[in-house]
Order: sequence, then C-alpha cells, then structure tokens
Amino acid sequence: MESTPTQDHEFPRRGLKPGFVDFHIHSTWSSDGDFTPAELVGMARANGFTAISVSDHDTVAAYPAAIDDGIAAGVEVVPSMEVTAMYDGREFHCLLPFLDWTHPAIHRISRHVSDGRWVEARERVDNLHRLGLDLSWDEVAARVGRTPPLGVTIAQILLDKPESRRDPRLMKYYDAEGRPLAPKFFYMDYFMEGRPASVPKRHIPLLDVLDAAPASGAVPVLAHPGAYFENATRADIKLLRARGLEGLEVYTTYHDEAQTRFFEAIARDLDLVATAGSDFHGRVKPQVSFGLIRDGHYGMISSLRSRRRGSNAI
Repeated sequence: MESTPTQDHEFPRRGLKPGFVDFHIHSTWSSDGDFTPAELVGMARANGFTAISVSDHDTVAAYPAAIDDGIAAGVEVVPSMEVTAMYDGREFHCLLPFLDWTHPAIHRISRHVSDGRWVEARERVDNLHRLGLDLSWDEVAARVGRTPPLGVTIAQILLDKPESRRDPRLMKYYDAEGRPLAPKFFYMDYFMEGRPASVPKRHIPLLDVLDAAPASGAVPVLAHPGAYFENATRADIKLLRARGLEGLEVYTTYHDEAQTRFFEAIARDLDLVATAGSDFHGRVKPQVSFGLIRDGHYGMISSLRSRRRGSNAI
C-alpha cells in the first residue's frame, strides 16, 4: 500500500521503542549521497536503529517511497529534508522532520534552493574552467542528472577523472595509491568564500523557512549548530527559537565533547528538543560511518511529534 502523509508511517505512537534514532541521513537523492533509501533502511535495521530520517539536501524526492521501504524493513522513516539557508551572512542548515512532502510550502522552499543551486553549480564549473582545470558542464550534468550538484559533488567528479591525477595542482587530493581523498579538501581550497572558484550563495533566508515550513507539519531543527560554517551562538539560537525553531541537533559528528555539552545546555535552557544526527553520506564523508552517532532515542521522535502543527498535525 502506498503511503500518504496522513498515515503517520503505520507505526504506533504510544510509548518508547528500543533502538537508536538518526534524524540526519542522506540518500542518492542528494547529489553527494551514495545509498538509496532502501539501502539505508536496510543498514538501519542491521545496525539496531528503530527510526531514521532521510534528510536530503533541499528535496523530498525520496518520499513517499522511503517510507514504504522503511515499513517493509521494520524501520520507521520520519519524512524530512535538510534546507540550506542563510542567516546573518552565514550558511545555516535546517532539518524539517515530520513535513508533509506534498505541501505547497515545502515545494516552494525546495524550488527556491534548487534554482539557486543550479546557478551556483554552473558558475563553479565556469570558474574551474577559467583556472585551467579540465572539467566541463556536460561532464557534471551527465553525472548528476536532475539533482543540482553541490560543491563537493563537483569536486568529486573532477577528482574521479583519470586526467586529474596527472595535474600537478591536484596531486595532493589523492592518496599514495592514486585514490581521491574526501572532496571536502578540494572544496575548502577552491570553493569556500574567498577561494579562487568561490561563488555568491543564493540560499533561502532561514527566517523564511521557519515562517513557512510549520504549515506543512514540519518541526524545524537546526542542524550541526557548531559546524565551522555555521558557528551558531546562543544569541542566534535564542532569536531563532522565538521565530519557530523547535529542535537543536546536539549530537552530531560536527561537535566535539565541549560543543556537545554547550549545545545541550542551550537546548535545555531554551526548551528545544535535543536531537541526534550523523549526517551520513557515504564516500564524500569517509570519516562518518553509518551508525556512528548513537545518542538518538525514540523519546526525541515523541517530543518533536508533540510539537507538530499545520498539515495533518495530530
């Protein structure tokens, strides 16, 4: 039976379930994800996870099939996406668990970010070409299909080319056996702000996301607030809480122990649901294995669900 947003994923709501929960996992519907939703729920079951969110970059294309995959595997899949947004001149990422993937507000958010990403991607490739690096837009388009490529995806495509291994400028991005290192190293050298192939960011304002998304039933959660590009302060989070933020990704591969304790305290003081998310992708983040973050529990799902409003909120 095909899932609909009103079915609440065919799982009971009372009580807590044993097992781990991860609210931040990417599938092949993200340009930098390596595993299909069906593969991810299989990995979840094998690793003792009772629930996960497939939270792809700025798209809900995984749904509703991902929920059906989860039902077949006995793993609850909480529908979500990760929105790339801007706040106070910085890039912030916002997870939207419990969204209704059919809601117009979600489609407007997704289209806004997607349109900007296509422009950014073409500009990045053009900049690399001007720098004399051997990568064409046709090569990138052939690899990504209908999904707008992130900077790390463009870097991966460039480094996967055999010709790139012979470019002296790129040799440091390969190991001794000639295998590409994680593309984030190239990204940091070429695509970060102020680097030779950087481009202006065209992301949606985060406050617009917080205003619009709850109508879809989504419960906004700020992802990895301590990430180097985000560097969220207590003042930032307090303001975002007043504008509708409901959760904070405290337990994440981006945080060290001190950051985890810092954001735990903020979540407690501001009445935010502390969540857990690995930001698992696959090859693009080889240091992040599936199941690396095991701080997530079903109480987080129950707490977020209780804060739903808007479409199909119960």
